[in-house]
This record gives sequence, structure tokens and C-alpha cells, in this order.
Amino acid sequence: METKELQAELERRAALDQEARSAVDGWSEDPRTELWDVVNKVDADNTRWLLKFVTEHGWPRMSDVGEEAATNTWLLAQHADSRPEDQLLFHRLMAAAVEAGEAPPRLFAYLEDRVRTNAGQPQLYGTQFIDRGEGLEVQPIEDPEGLAARRLAMGMEPFEENEARLRAIWKHDSEPAPAQPPSSS
Repeated sequence: METKELQAELERRAALDQEARSAVDGWSEDPRTELWDVVNKVDADNTRWLLKFVTEHGWPRMSDVGEEAATNTWLLAQHADSRPEDQLLFHRLMAAAVEAGEAPPRLFAYLEDRVRTNAGQPQLYGTQFIDRGEGLEVQPIEDPEGLAARRLAMGMEPFEENEARLRAIWKHDSEPAPAQPPSSS
């Protein structure tokens, strides 16, 4: 697949991902809504496509595809929750890309936390929140005392700033919350 074609496909798939999520009212955890059915179908299709791509070509390198396409690749991996074995593969491939300077560390932190929380483990970077009906709460964090240093090492803003922004977004029930991390985190 040519670079321009890959960039366009990743952009198209990320747009579908965000379009499906923007139709869901907030971050509703209720999987019974037909809107979540659309999100789940988009995620399943994107996961199958990304798995096929990385199996044949490897993780897209930022130096080859650019930062936007690298971000779009991460987004597809981040939302591969229904296929944990595939998400783990994406995690391993992205980790190697981060080590090589070929993927954004900040975004990898979100994937690391997503994989951990999906496996019932505490997160490292404090990126995963949930609403169990009583307001937004952060998922458990491993070694909270080291959180600030870990976030700084990944190029992330302080946890308190990110949490305040998410809580402000969460208060606006009429506005859908973002499905991806805000650009400054």
C-alpha cells in the first residue's frame, strides 16, 4: 500500500470512528443502545483491517506516514477493546515503534492504560475514567506517587489538568465527550 493511500485509509477509518462516537450521548456505558451497536461495528471493522495491515506490513512508522496517520493508527488500536488479543499485538508493535522514536509516546500511554484496565489491572498514566452512574471517576492507578513522573516522561500534561478538563467536558451532557484524548494531553 502506497503511503498516500495508507494515510487516506487511516484518515477515513479514524473519521468513521469519531463520527460513530459523536452520535453516542456522552460516554454512556450502556452497551444496549443501537448507537453503541454502530460504534462496535465500526471498531470491529477497523480492528480487522488494522490487524491485516500490521500483519502484512508492520506498525506504520511516523517517519513514513506522518504524525496524523500515526495518531489515526493509535486510535484504531485504542478502540480494539472487543479483540483483546489483537489489542495486545497492537500494543506490542506500538511499544517497539515508540522505542524507535516512530510513534508518539503520549498516545502509547493511553493504549498502555487501556490494555491494563481491560485486563483488570491498575493503569500507569491515569488516562482511563469511567462513569458508573455517579459521575466520572478515574480507574485505579498503580503507584499513584509516581504518576507525575511517568506522565512527564511520556510528554503528557499533569494529571490534575487533564482530570479537570475531562470533568468540565463531562458536565456538559448536551455535548458528546471526545472519544480520543484531547490534543494537549
